[in-house]
Parts: sequence; C-alpha cells; structure tokens
Amino acid sequence: MTTTAFRTATVDGRTVFYREAGNPDAPTLVLLHGFPTSSHMFRRLIADLADSYHLIAPDHLGFGYSDAPAVTDFGYSFDSLTAITQGLLDQLSVDRFALYIQDYGAPIGLRIAARHPERVTALIVQSGNAYTDGFTPFWDLLFAHAKDRAGNEAEVRGLLEPEATRWQYTHGVPAGRLDRLTPDTWTLDQALLDRPGNKEIQLQLFYDYQFNLDAYPAFQDYLRTHRPPTLIAWGEHDEIFGADGARAYLRDVPDAELHLLDAGHFALETHGDEIAALIRDFLGRRVS
Repeated sequence: MTTTAFRTATVDGRTVFYREAGNPDAPTLVLLHGFPTSSHMFRRLIADLADSYHLIAPDHLGFGYSDAPAVTDFGYSFDSLTAITQGLLDQLSVDRFALYIQDYGAPIGLRIAARHPERVTALIVQSGNAYTDGFTPFWDLLFAHAKDRAGNEAEVRGLLEPEATRWQYTHGVPAGRLDRLTPDTWTLDQALLDRPGNKEIQLQLFYDYQFNLDAYPAFQDYLRTHRPPTLIAWGEHDEIFGADGARAYLRDVPDAELHLLDAGHFALETHGDEIAALIRDFLGRRVS
C-alpha cells in the first residue's frame, strides 16, 4: 500500500489527476500544492508517509496533469478550484482528513476548512498565507496587476518565464543545500506553463488572488473558533510569503507548532526529511 497510484476522476465534467498512496483506513492527509507546480511537489513526502497515512494529492485545474480548459471555457478562480477539490474529496468518500496547504493550496484548503470544520482533523501549513502579514515586495507587481491588468500584464508575464520559475526553487536556499535541488522541478513546471493557453490561465489566477484577502477574516474566524491542531513548517527565507505570515497563525491558534526552516519557498525540496519527520511526530500525537 506504500506504492503511489496515479489516478484520474471526473469532477463537474473535468478530469482531475491525483496521486494516492497508503491504506484508506489510515488517517487521511490531503496535499494541496501551489504555483507554479503540481502534486509532483509531494512525490517524496508521499513515499515517506505512506506506510502510516492515506495520502491524496490532486493537481488543480490548469496545473500538472489535470484538465486545463481555456479561460473562455472555465471560470478560473480560487472559489472554482475549491469547488473542484471539494468535489473530488466527496467523490472519493474522503470525509475526514488533515490538510497540507502550500501557496495556492492555502486559500483553497482554508475555504474547505472554514466551510466544513467538522471534516478537518489538522492543518499543516507551508508558505501559505491566511493573514496580510508576510506579503513581501514580490507581491507589489501582482497587486498592481490586480488593479490595472492591461497596464501591468507585460511585466507580470515575466513571472511565467524560465528564470522566474527556477528562482522560485533556488531563492532562500542555503549554499550547502543547493545540490539537493533537482532541475526536474522547474523544468516540468515550465513545460506545463508553456502549454498553449496556460499562461492566460495563470494570469487570470494572478488577478483573482486579490479576492483571497477578502476571505481572510473567515479563515481567521475558523482558526480562532475551532483551533485545529496546526503544524507550521515554513521556509524562513521565503521571499514570496515571508516568515511573518507563519508567525501570524499564532494569534488565532496559539498552540500551533511553529518551525521556521533554513529554506526558501519550496522547503520540501531541500528539507523534505525534516518536514516528513515533523509531520509524522505531529500527526502521531494530534490525530488518531
């Protein structure tokens, strides 16, 4: 049961690709990826934890091997991506689960948690904001684009090019761990970004990200009211979601377990062993 299966499901007429491993009778951990990657970012974590947990890692629409309908054929938003994710979990009869949320996975997973708190057993947070704290200067251009798409689109498109994709993996990584980075990650991400029409999908999601901030009060109310067991494993040198975003969770979940790692945005690539050990210990204590 530790072997990873690569599966698809049809949700609202769209094909959703997902990775699954572990015994379905074991506690379930749902892994939600960010930009510009896919469930591929969890490949090693799935192998590390599948002996004790049931793991499901979907590719969001427009990412990885899931469908990527044109922006004229699908209303790309974080609400619509949430609906697809929820639909997949319902179809798979996954009723209780812990959530691992990273980057784009945070507003998707926290929407699910805020709407269905009884289904979420725990949160594992890696570089996924629920507060305005921690937004770095990286976001200045994106928020300018949200206000004036036409005036900023040319510059924003630079975030979809190979140099920017590679930078997401390399920034903040200590020199002694750079050799842990496989070029497979940014090469795969870029190949998928370069598919016809995909950059328009990403531009639409860049624009829609601003509306996640409107949902932050609901996310914070969920955290404050339900106090889910929470593990935060965050790259301290992340130049996209700064470490202040990690610390902010402690305002509403003061017993959250915070670990700032000597890493950047994709901490799993350089600190995967450490994060897997933290998760195994945390879930072993906090989730039966």
